[in-house]
Amino acid sequence: MDSVIKLRDIKKSFYIGKPNELEILHGISLSVQKGEFVSIVGASGSGKSTLMNVIGLLDRPTDGCYEIEGRDVAGASDQELSLIRNRKIGFVFQTYNLIARTDALKNVELPMMYAGVSKKVRAKRAAELLEVVGMKERMSHTPDELSGGQKQRVAIARAMANDPAIILADEPTGALDSKTGRTVMDLFHELNRNQGKTIVLITHSTGLAEETDRIITISDGTITGERAGSWNL
Repeated sequence: MDSVIKLRDIKKSFYIGKPNELEILHGISLSVQKGEFVSIVGASGSGKSTLMNVIGLLDRPTDGCYEIEGRDVAGASDQELSLIRNRKIGFVFQTYNLIARTDALKNVELPMMYAGVSKKVRAKRAAELLEVVGMKERMSHTPDELSGGQKQRVAIARAMANDPAIILADEPTGALDSKTGRTVMDLFHELNRNQGKTIVLITHSTGLAEETDRIITISDGTITGERAGSWNL
């Protein structure tokens, strides 16, 4: 299988060169294959958020090699990183990060607008994606007219807008009640199974992690374990 993500000896430090220099990631190496559903699990302060920022190209590693679909992105310019991030990575955050006073359809269109997709094409694809996540009837509603679960489904549709290589989900059920969280996880499973989407789930929940193909445990900036999930789909 082809690696979508390949990290080799990734280190990340803050306050570089200062007396209080702090290394958060201590040589992380991991690969994620195309079509895998992987979870990265760790307690608060374990380094999982820093690792997510590196994987999502929101932050640069201090040292090491990072490849997305075979391309080394470590030396890419800020502009190149922005383009790669827009086209290769779909983000789903705990806090949704939808634009207020903008309806669901326009929120889903946004990544395609940045990618230069024509208005007609992006409106059609956004409507199709909202139908996939069960939000067809709510496409003209703004975020303040939607429940938490509905907002997260819109966010998932937006994450898929540019048909990314990776969906990066950071505590996507953290702000939801258990029933709504179950619906969101079922949607991730559907996207993974039926559309072959590669999904990386960042979570502190071992229960959610058990639902994934592979569980990577991180503690104190180091991978301390890796095993298969045990949940029967």
